[in-house]
Amino acid sequence: MAAKGESELRMSKVLVTSQIELDLEEVLNGLAHLSTKELEQFVERVLLLQAQRRAPALPPKEAALLQKINNGVAPAVRERYRELNTKLLVEAITEEEHAEFLAIVDQIELADAERLQALIELARLRSLPVDQLMGQLGIRRPVYA
Repeated sequence: MAAKGESELRMSKVLVTSQIELDLEEVLNGLAHLSTKELEQFVERVLLLQAQRRAPALPPKEAALLQKINNGVAPAVRERYRELNTKLLVEAITEEEHAEFLAIVDQIELADAERLQALIELARLRSLPVDQLMGQLGIRRPVYA
């Protein structure tokens, strides 16, 4: 039996056998039906799988940096951020929630700074501009309103 809380982190299950062929569009169409939380969990696992596949061929320092680059805050933290941000925007946030929101902002900013630091170091090791490395890794610049 699964521990309490463990079931919350499980993703929807899909049965796939070796006789079934799916093209990328079909997979993407299926993914479109996942909740935001499930999709974020899926993306994190795909990025981890990608890093693991690349890691054996990479020097240990580069593998460690890629791991840091692919780490972020937990999907639950991002979801709570979105909830509190919505409350803030509609001016329905309590003082306690506002304090929690600010703590989450600090947590996200710290994680982003650590990721950026790892990106800069990896770019230096590979003698590439950071923008070019981001392109190779499929990382887009954030868009700020």
